[in-house]
Amino acid sequence: MRKLIAALALVSVASAAHAEDKKPPYWASIASGQAMMRSGPGRNYPGLWLYQRRDLPIRVVQVYTNWRKIEDPDGQQGWMLVTMLSDKRSAIIRPGAMRDLHNKPAADSHVAYKAEPGVVGKITKCRDGWCKMTIAKREAYVKVSDIWGLSDGESVD
Repeated sequence: MRKLIAALALVSVASAAHAEDKKPPYWASIASGQAMMRSGPGRNYPGLWLYQRRDLPIRVVQVYTNWRKIEDPDGQQGWMLVTMLSDKRSAIIRPGAMRDLHNKPAADSHVAYKAEPGVVGKITKCRDGWCKMTIAKREAYVKVSDIWGLSDGESVD
């Protein structure tokens, strides 16, 4: 049990250390089931939002020691402790209608399933206007224009 806890702590520290090397702006996600956004870079600043959604994509816009100024999918900005963030890429289905997720990265391919606005999934292999997205262990391709969590023209491998 101690080895498992030590391994998890090491992974958390390694992920945070990797995030410290990046220059903003960059994409990340919320690593914890509960993460507080604050009005400033310190625990003494008032909390603005308590996020209770692991893997929610965020955009890091500023760095200050072990704090990151982030922007959430609704455009809200505030500060979060770097240990609450992960470099794992995720995206959220944009507001509006349900979105088609396809078997292949092509509009004329079979629709594997549909996702409602606000659904969060992990993204990989984004290129040519499509991302492979995993939602609840189901993989399919979504148009980049249907998700928030990726910069214009960005590729993800």
